[in-house]
Amino acid sequence: MSNLHESLTALAYLVSAVLFIMALRGLSSPESSRRGNFMGMLGMTIAVVTTILSPAVTSYAWIFTALAIGAVIGIVTAKKIAMTAMPQLVAAFHSLVGLAAVMVAGAAFSNPAAFHLLNHAGEIFISSRVEMGLGVVIGAITFSGSIIAFTKLQGLVSGKPVSFKGQHFLNAILGLAIIGLVIYFCFDQSPWIFWTMTALAFVIGVLLIIPIGGADMPVVVSMLNSYSGWAAAGIGFTLHNSALIVTGALVGSSGAILSYIMCKGMNRSFFNVILGGFGAAPNATADGKSADDRPVKRGSAEDAAFIMKNAGSVIIVPGYGMAVAQAQHALREMGDTLKAAGVKVSYAIHPVAGRMPGHMNVLLAEANVPYDEVFELDDINNEFQAADVAFVIGANDVTNPAAKTNPQSPIFGMPILEVEKARTVLFVKRSMASGYAGVENEIFYKDNTMMLFGDAKKMVEHIVKNVA
Repeated sequence: MSNLHESLTALAYLVSAVLFIMALRGLSSPESSRRGNFMGMLGMTIAVVTTILSPAVTSYAWIFTALAIGAVIGIVTAKKIAMTAMPQLVAAFHSLVGLAAVMVAGAAFSNPAAFHLLNHAGEIFISSRVEMGLGVVIGAITFSGSIIAFTKLQGLVSGKPVSFKGQHFLNAILGLAIIGLVIYFCFDQSPWIFWTMTALAFVIGVLLIIPIGGADMPVVVSMLNSYSGWAAAGIGFTLHNSALIVTGALVGSSGAILSYIMCKGMNRSFFNVILGGFGAAPNATADGKSADDRPVKRGSAEDAAFIMKNAGSVIIVPGYGMAVAQAQHALREMGDTLKAAGVKVSYAIHPVAGRMPGHMNVLLAEANVPYDEVFELDDINNEFQAADVAFVIGANDVTNPAAKTNPQSPIFGMPILEVEKARTVLFVKRSMASGYAGVENEIFYKDNTMMLFGDAKKMVEHIVKNVA
């Protein structure tokens, strides 16, 4: 009977792993994302039920209590959280994964017999110490780093980089100390070693994230996603749970690949993001004048409506300003109204627009913008020179020509959406303030640019009224 149960468990975990892979495949495209989410939920349900039915489980009281609490929190959060707050929600969830890894590792270290981790000499297996050490360190870094990312995304602290003299040297010392303690732990299972490396990991998690500016948050979110996966995989080895190992490895590897894609989209190396951040540049223009010293062409909703209604093609470029104002539904209505007037409407998405990977895609999908009207940077950049209007709503750094023209700019080399090539650029902003990178956008002052100052949602709603 025991062999039969082990075989069925292995089969169930294998099915879960396949479903997780199919989920990732589905999530690679907006059209198949719903199916991908369903596959992921089904795979996780099978994995959880299989684990609960294990003969090793002798009491269900605490398990079902924890499941009930988690279910209530998850349902309430899913119903109440706004799509614009998804980046900080993801960061918060990453912190919970890291904390879970730390707690499991701590429990396994405190009572290794319960986890069947002791050898004949009554010591923890060396292989288990390696797994436990890596799991607790990565988990602690994920937890504290995600908490800092959450506070920045939520606006509880400034999104600008926080740095101090000797910061990189301190990080290097702490990193080497943690590696040394993990190695030392393999030969000596003294409690002070385990808890010291755990504490240092919590500290370095904070120090790694505070120097990263808000403009680099998409990379940070995907990076922490990767960390949480590797932490889960490490603990999966400790628990001898193949489903957790596979799931953690999938999340870890996909997060690492996504981080690479994000870095490529910003033309920055991973280490460049970790060792420094956007956001510290002074808010000045190329000629040294402040934003208030230079004239700009101001327009109204009526002006924008007239221009777009008489255009042949309009490319809409959404950014974080749209997310903050929750203007995605009004924007979709504007697009529909323009199409009804015979205008060709497209949406251009930069890979790092917003505060997490795919942030703009998620918001547009929530507003039911047709998938075939949404294009990535590489697919639409050449279309701007033929477009009558580029309508930029809250996207600052990802449209800034300084990335191409100013070698001293912190965003130099980052691929941008070349909106300045359109016949007319309509730029919706609350003020002349620079973006998260802290770099003034020269497009504001070009002859073909009209600035539309005000709340993005109200501005778009007024435009819709005047187009209709």
